[in-house]
Amino acid sequence: MLAGLENSEFSAWIRTELWGWPLALTLHEFGTALVLGLMFIICLRLLGIFETIPYASLQRLFPVIWAAVVLQFLTGFALWMSKPTRYVADVAFLLKLLFVIIGIVLTSYLYGFIKREAGSWEQGGAVSPPAIKFVAPSLLVWCLVLVAGRLTAYLGSLFG
Repeated sequence: MLAGLENSEFSAWIRTELWGWPLALTLHEFGTALVLGLMFIICLRLLGIFETIPYASLQRLFPVIWAAVVLQFLTGFALWMSKPTRYVADVAFLLKLLFVIIGIVLTSYLYGFIKREAGSWEQGGAVSPPAIKFVAPSLLVWCLVLVAGRLTAYLGSLFG
C-alpha cells in the first residue's frame, strides 16, 4: 500500500515538479510558525507577560491555530506521500507525529480553560493553577514538534 502511494501521480508531482516540494514544505512551515508563534503569545500571556492583552481576547487566536493545524496536516500528508516507506520507519518523524497529537490535546485543554475562565482571571488578576499546569508542557511539546520536524528533514537527507 505504501509503495502504491509513493508511486502515485500526486506523489511523483511532489517529488519531481519544480514547485511541488518547495510549495508543500513552505506552506507546512508557515502552519508550524503560526501554531508555535500564537501558542507562545497565549502561553506567555498566561504566565503574566503581555499584560495589555485581555485574557478573553486570547480566544480569538484559536481559530487561526486550528486553521494552521489543518494546513500542517494537509501539507504534511502531501510531503509524507512523497516518501511514505521512509517516513514510517523514521523515528524523528514518528516522534513529531506523537508530539503533534499531544500538542493538539494540550492546546484543546488550554482553549477550554480560556473559554471558561478568562472572565474570572480578568477580575481576579491571575490565571487559575490548573490552567497554568498546561502552559509549560504546551510550549515544550510544540517546540519538540519543531525540533523533530527539522530532524526529520536533516536526518532523512543523510539516510535516504
